[in-house]
Amino acid sequence: MPNSNAKLHSNHRGGREASRRELVSRSLQSAQHCLENQDYGTAYAHYLLVLNLAPELKATVKETFQFTLFKWAEELDSLARIQDLFNCYEQALELYPNDEVICNSMGEHLFRMGFRDEAAGYFHKAVKLNPDFADAKENFYRVANWLVERWHFIMLNDAKRNLTYLKAIENAVHSGSRSVLDIGTGTGILSMFAKKAGASFVYACELSKTMYELARDVVAANNMEREIKLLHLKSLDIEIPKDIPERVSLVVTETVDAGLFGEGIVESLIHAWEHLLLQPK
Repeated sequence: MPNSNAKLHSNHRGGREASRRELVSRSLQSAQHCLENQDYGTAYAHYLLVLNLAPELKATVKETFQFTLFKWAEELDSLARIQDLFNCYEQALELYPNDEVICNSMGEHLFRMGFRDEAAGYFHKAVKLNPDFADAKENFYRVANWLVERWHFIMLNDAKRNLTYLKAIENAVHSGSRSVLDIGTGTGILSMFAKKAGASFVYACELSKTMYELARDVVAANNMEREIKLLHLKSLDIEIPKDIPERVSLVVTETVDAGLFGEGIVESLIHAWEHLLLQPK
């Protein structure tokens, strides 16, 4: 009797496997037929079914799936079905999370729609996945030119200004400020000054996705990625102990331009004083 049950289960599994293979085969044929008739939406749906039923075919159908996705995305874009377009890319990236071509294409759609910071994130990921991907590198540099303010370059090349910040941070750290929060870190230069000065704990927040990714690269290039905690957050949204373990003893910021008198930076500094900075005893 046990042998009979085992045989029944084996036959059942074999039947299900045969049905799966048949469905996958039929769906692949249907997808190809739809492509021939330029019915990209239906072809895309068939490929989704195939890849979910037979993930072992990912490498085999990858290029054809990409072609189908891009053609269908063009149609959705022309029809202003923006949410459907994004949904398709999200589905594609779930199947191929490390595909630089899909990441780059997603970034191009976002850029055309005006979501430049989000686009930069996808271009940056594509370059990380494949540093030799010329299109992604060109796209990332192009969007960075939109997002990185010109005054960043002026400030970074202002040796006198940077030396003044460095000495001020060194004085504060040597006077006992062992934990530091850098608000609006930009390239991360002040955070690195704090760490080099001897601060035990350094945290840095940056709202811009592009600048946050840039700061990560700069910090990593200086071998400080394990010593400086970067947060892609607005300073007003930082919570203790969720984001940083405790109040810090020093807050630094380089947002000293006309924006100093703006509501945003004033609110940030007040919030830091009241919620993130150790109060004098």
